[in-house]
Amino acid sequence: MSMREGGLALFIALVGAPAASAPEGPRLGQPLEPAAISALDITVFPDGTGLPPGEGTAVEGKAIYDARCAACHGPNGSGGSAEELAGGRNPLTSAEPDKTIGTYWPYASTIFDFIRRSMPLDAPRSLSDDETYALTAYLLHANGIIGERDPINASTLPKIRMPNAAGFVWAYPERQPR
Repeated sequence: MSMREGGLALFIALVGAPAASAPEGPRLGQPLEPAAISALDITVFPDGTGLPPGEGTAVEGKAIYDARCAACHGPNGSGGSAEELAGGRNPLTSAEPDKTIGTYWPYASTIFDFIRRSMPLDAPRSLSDDETYALTAYLLHANGIIGERDPINASTLPKIRMPNAAGFVWAYPERQPR
């Protein structure tokens, strides 16, 4: 065997071998049907893409907040054992910054996404879309961002300019939401 033929044989052995002897996966899980995938695909983006139909106001959200959220987050969004949601006064640039919705969150649509995805803590994804819009409206109102009767829905929510909208630096500026 010439040196060239030996090199070719070695190349074929190295390149061809992994495909022929690749280990199989652990065979975990099962394929999902498209309907099951779309039930899990509930992401709402900063521009509002993914927001469902529905609507709510802060007045409606107050009752839901008192019944489902106040035990952890305190009355009016502060004073509980969980994260403070409202009442923050110090921006991120202060010596003792507050990380409430009004001082920290850059997009209003993220509030809806977070609530729908993970709240209340003991029963995530148990709120209807209308209840989630109403809670989002209540938290925006508690932070002085909207009026208590302003309707929040897929059209109005993405238009809300959050106080800290310019407070983050994008790692990928070419993909920054508008």
